[in-house]
Amino acid sequence: MTGPLRRAATAVLQVARRRRADDTESPAARPTPVTARRIGADLARRGYRFRTDDDGDLTGTWDGHRFWFLLMGDAGEILQVRGRWSGTVPESARPAVLQACNDWNRERIWPKVYTRPEQGGLALYGEVSVDLEHGATEDQLAETLSCGLVTTSQFFSGLGALVGPEAED
Repeated sequence: MTGPLRRAATAVLQVARRRRADDTESPAARPTPVTARRIGADLARRGYRFRTDDDGDLTGTWDGHRFWFLLMGDAGEILQVRGRWSGTVPESARPAVLQACNDWNRERIWPKVYTRPEQGGLALYGEVSVDLEHGATEDQLAETLSCGLVTTSQFFSGLGALVGPEAED
């Protein structure tokens, strides 16, 4: 596991350790609306580098792959962590890549993975989407962000062996 991926996995474990055993509810344990500011604060707390793009979305690079942190839905109630694999797969690899995506989606809950035609080849994406209409606690937000980063990075790490040197970085 590389640095950023290791930090994300460590953050999930730290959140689990911080949970209280008692039933008293601290302000951090109350769900509040998820905003780009809260997402950015969580990423900054972990030491991650990110920026706000021209559309107002938070974005950054983890293990060489671009990720976006999007608030979607009519009221911005759906948090989506979307990653794009850094390479482009040649059209000739389509059958193997589609099979890998289908196998992943059948065997795992997260992330949803798929391909899109881009730049004369196939781009690969992974995304985790969670409806947070009623808000999220700090721990829930941290776990959702980590889930999106870690599981999508796991899928991407397995792609190198599948597509080999034909893929463009």
